[in-house]
Amino acid sequence: MSRKAFVATDAMREMVRKLASRGVPQDDIAKIVDCAPKTLRKHFRDELDRGAAAANAEMCRLLFAAAERGNIAAIIFWLKTRGRWRETKETEGSTPTSGEKSPQYVVVLPDNGRDREEED
Repeated sequence: MSRKAFVATDAMREMVRKLASRGVPQDDIAKIVDCAPKTLRKHFRDELDRGAAAANAEMCRLLFAAAERGNIAAIIFWLKTRGRWRETKETEGSTPTSGEKSPQYVVVLPDNGRDREEED
């Protein structure tokens, strides 16, 4: 006996969007909607994407408002994530920030005897 085809309703779409906008993991949303996670992603891709984007936008709004009120943690977080500020020194292969000198290295290679005159 074959399985019954999954049918997405408008009410399900709205529920998936709301759950995704609240940060509910997709595996849990699939359980609530009573389908497999793969089926959820297939039938509700737009709702999952829009819900997650809405959640991120709301968190950005709240974080920015907190930073504007002088919340130091919010300001530091914003500068580290959005402003790309760092507390640690640059790692090897990265470019130094303004005002910092690039580390200089001296490489000493072994003498291979090319500079000596040939001995007869």
